[in-house]
Amino acid sequence: MRQRLDEERAATLLLIDSLTRQIAGIIESSTWTTNDDEHDPEGATIAFERAQLQSMLEQARGDLGNLDRAERRLEQGTYGLCERCGKPIPEARLDALPAVTFCIECVDRR
Repeated sequence: MRQRLDEERAATLLLIDSLTRQIAGIIESSTWTTNDDEHDPEGATIAFERAQLQSMLEQARGDLGNLDRAERRLEQGTYGLCERCGKPIPEARLDALPAVTFCIECVDRR
């Protein structure tokens, strides 16, 4: 699972980098345009795109934090155990969601 976590972490870091560059590009391009979003037909679209990218960046940073916590659980020997009931989380679930902390039964009970 260490390799799977490392792969997921690397992909998440690439996503964070890409989103950061996209946001920077929007900010840079908007410095050369009008600041009047109300009358600029492109203004609302640009503002929406920037907000959407920022939301995705926030989510990716959260995912990175979850992966870091999963690595700590792996080092502590608690990785793959449900945080609620303590039972093993099925390997297929861990492969699909490497940072998952609950088994399916406990997620259904939430």
